[in-house]
Amino acid sequence: MVATPTHSPHDTLVHSYLFLRRAIGAIGIGLPVVLVVGNLVLGDGVRASISGYYHSDVRDLLVGAMCAVGVFLLSYRGYEPIDNLVSNVAAVAAVGVAVFPTAPAHPMGGDGLLSTLHLISSVVFFLSLAYFSLVLFRRSDDPTPTPAKIARNRVYLVCGVIMLACLVLLATSVFLFDTAMADMRPALWLESIAILAFGVSWLTKGEAILSDHRH
Repeated sequence: MVATPTHSPHDTLVHSYLFLRRAIGAIGIGLPVVLVVGNLVLGDGVRASISGYYHSDVRDLLVGAMCAVGVFLLSYRGYEPIDNLVSNVAAVAAVGVAVFPTAPAHPMGGDGLLSTLHLISSVVFFLSLAYFSLVLFRRSDDPTPTPAKIARNRVYLVCGVIMLACLVLLATSVFLFDTAMADMRPALWLESIAILAFGVSWLTKGEAILSDHRH
């Protein structure tokens, strides 16, 4: 008779967190591609920003994805209370991005309360994600991290820096070169890069990339 493998509650929790991280990462990787390609297939063109797809035929995909990320983040728990606080703030910001639409004619929002709330939610969301990559994900209880963990930490660092750089470049393009660069859609591409970096970071945290093969 073959013995049935058993899993401790700790193992079950570890696998649940790995799935949660991978799910968040998969949404981050897939969202820009699905929005841009999906809207093109539907014949609705290319928007000026990821947020601009709220006013397109793929709006439900954007709203659903951001709400899903918000729910996942709300369920996430870190090493310290500050980590949980940042996760909760990021969750609220993700939902805020979904429910407070940007102005249709402006990549980063225009006049009006909803647009302002959208802009605030977007900035808080990306700053929170950068915190995850630069601080939370790089922590370890192991005084002698494995080579895979060291490699993952490098990925987190690169992803966090990319997200912050995209925010700075986005603000620069909007406030200094908005009209001159409008046809190049800098907000769309910079937001897409930042979201992709966020997705790679979370997939790495879920050990879909550079796994230690311990589970």
